[in-house]
Amino acid sequence: MKTTQHLTLLVCTLLCFSCNTKTTKKIAHSGDYNTYVEAEDQKSLLALEADYAFWNGKLNENPNQFPYLIKKAASLSSMFKITGNIDYLIEAETDLVEANERTHAGSSGILRALARNYISQHRFKEALKLLKKAEVVGEHLVGTQNMLFDVHLELGNTAEAKKYLMAIQDFNDFDYVIRLAKWQDHQGDLESAIKYMEKALVIAETSKNPNLKQWVYTNIADFYGHDGQIEKSYTYYLKALDLDPSDAYSKKGIAWIVYSNDDNPEEAMRILNSVTQYHKTPDYELLKAEIAEYMNDEVSKSNHLNAYLEAVDNKKYGDMYNAYNTLVYTDDLLIFDSALTLAEKEVENRPTPHSYDLLAWTYYKKGEYKKALDIVETHVKNKSFEPSILFHVAQIYKDNGKIKEAKTLKKELLTASYELGPVTTQRIKNI
Repeated sequence: MKTTQHLTLLVCTLLCFSCNTKTTKKIAHSGDYNTYVEAEDQKSLLALEADYAFWNGKLNENPNQFPYLIKKAASLSSMFKITGNIDYLIEAETDLVEANERTHAGSSGILRALARNYISQHRFKEALKLLKKAEVVGEHLVGTQNMLFDVHLELGNTAEAKKYLMAIQDFNDFDYVIRLAKWQDHQGDLESAIKYMEKALVIAETSKNPNLKQWVYTNIADFYGHDGQIEKSYTYYLKALDLDPSDAYSKKGIAWIVYSNDDNPEEAMRILNSVTQYHKTPDYELLKAEIAEYMNDEVSKSNHLNAYLEAVDNKKYGDMYNAYNTLVYTDDLLIFDSALTLAEKEVENRPTPHSYDLLAWTYYKKGEYKKALDIVETHVKNKSFEPSILFHVAQIYKDNGKIKEAKTLKKELLTASYELGPVTTQRIKNI
């Protein structure tokens, strides 16, 4: 699946390039998932709202009890995950900041909770500062080291990330194994990444912990999809929905299978429309816009792009959608100066190959081919295996006269057609 969302702690699975050729076999059957799509399950959200009301009431009765702030913030964070409503995440931040101030930044648990909130907001540098403080405090150090690995990897600090990965090494520990899988994926070794994610799957199922199972089901579904094992991917999205019928991410995963593999854009749109009735994450509108483009429905595409732009105009999103916005400006709206401003900000926030790809792509779309190539050669080449990035690289190579390199990438990119989707695949064929 092309996009994932919003960035939870380890929902950051990088796309691998060694995918198998797309199968023409139809995978999804509406009878498998209609129960989840047609019946809006609000049990989880209602339970969280009740939990929030309880702790908010306790806090009003006892304003000096800062632990109530933490409980309330936890409910808000979970409500954000289900609904995508940014107001919940920002209110949780307010509570955690107050709790951190009341404890004089002396609680590793509160520092980590606030860092998680900042990670969700893509405020990675601020999260890193909090985690360094938590590391000094020392309480539950392994938990802090786990998160330091995550943040360093998000910031492109691979040497630091590797150092923390080695510090937490324990092949029987779920938290370590999933991070090892993430590391292998980052290195472009999807086979090893899947092997370790399958080990995490065994640990989660043995533990009978529904939260661990839910997490690993969605992530292993992603990995299988990247590897072209689409039936397995589909199976694990269904398993995730069986545990949590409100899981929007898994429904989005199934919609991608229906669209990209099964060539049924109308059904994919039906699934997504059901999800966005209760889950308001803006990037779902971009996926709908892409599907509308595939259906040659320019009016619908324009409507979904406008819905996305209206949603992300909310200042509370901060820098969360800079990467998406950059591509909308370069590829759809053709507002290159705005795209450049955002791409430069992304490089400042996260100097990763992905951010530099956005910068190179913006210069390319502006017609500055040589500058785009220089950025690719310095900051992107051999540093990312993500097909969407390599698609940009191939086009930049082509228009800089590096035809042989472009054709090599084109051949390899066509093996990732499922992951890239039919719209991008058609563009690849034109390279």
